Amino acid sequence: MEGIVPVVPFLLLHPCPNIPCRHLTLRHDDGRVDPTSMKKKKLIVGILGGIGSGKSTVAAEFAKLGCAVIDADKIAHELLLDEDVKRQLIDAFGEGITEKNGLINHAELADTIFGSDENVARINDIIHPLVFDRTNKLIEQYKRQEKAQPIIVDAPLLVEAGWVQMCDKLIFIECDPEIRAQRAEKKGPGSEKQLKKREKFQISLDTKVKLAHYTICNNSGLSALGDQVACIFSTLTR
Repeated sequence: MEGIVPVVPFLLLHPCPNIPCRHLTLRHDDGRVDPTSMKKKKLIVGILGGIGSGKSTVAAEFAKLGCAVIDADKIAHELLLDEDVKRQLIDAFGEGITEKNGLINHAELADTIFGSDENVARINDIIHPLVFDRTNKLIEQYKRQEKAQPIIVDAPLLVEAGWVQMCDKLIFIECDPEIRAQRAEKKGPGSEKQLKKREKFQISLDTKVKLAHYTICNNSGLSALGDQVACIFSTLTR
C-alpha cells in the first residue's frame, strides 16, 4: 500500500514467558531512535485484526492500564445521528436505509453498502473524513493530558483508510477463523455470513499482520489476553 513504511520484523526477546502467544514482533523503520528520547512521548498505537478477533476487547484491556482509547466505530455510529450525515447517506443510498422515526437503520445500511464496491467507496467518502477529523482532535486532546500513557486507536479499517501513518506502533490480533465465526454468530443469526461479506472489502489479514510491530494471540480466555496486553504495555511505556 502506497505510503506505508515497509516492515522488517524480528523476534523480540519475550519479557513475559508465560504468555501463550507465539511471539511478539517489532518493526524497524529507517533509522533508529534513542530509547531515552521516547520515554516521554505519548505513543499512538493502532489495533489491527479481523472481524471478531477481539480488537475492542484488547482496547478495553489497555484502558484498564490507563491508556486513552479512541473507538472509531463508536464515532461512526454517533455520526449517523448527525442530520447532515443522514441527509448525505439518504441521498447516496435512498430512503430505504431509514426507519419510520427517521433514524438510520444500521442493518439496512450495511446490507446496502456491502452489496458493491461502489457503495463501499461512497460511504467511505462520506464517513471516513469525519471520523478521521474527530480521531485527530481526540488524539490532540489526549496528548495534552499530563500522564504519558499510550493512546489506543481501535479502528476496524485502520489500514484500508490509510490511517496507519498516524500510528507509532501497530498491534495485530491473531485469532483462528473458527473462533471469529463463533463470536460473530453469537451476535445473532446471519452474523457469520455478514462477517465473510464484509471481509471481502477489506485488506487481507496476511497483509495486516506484516504491518504490525506486535502480535497478540486471542484464541483463549480473557486472562491470557490480559497478560499479553500487560506485556506489550510494559514494553511501550519503558
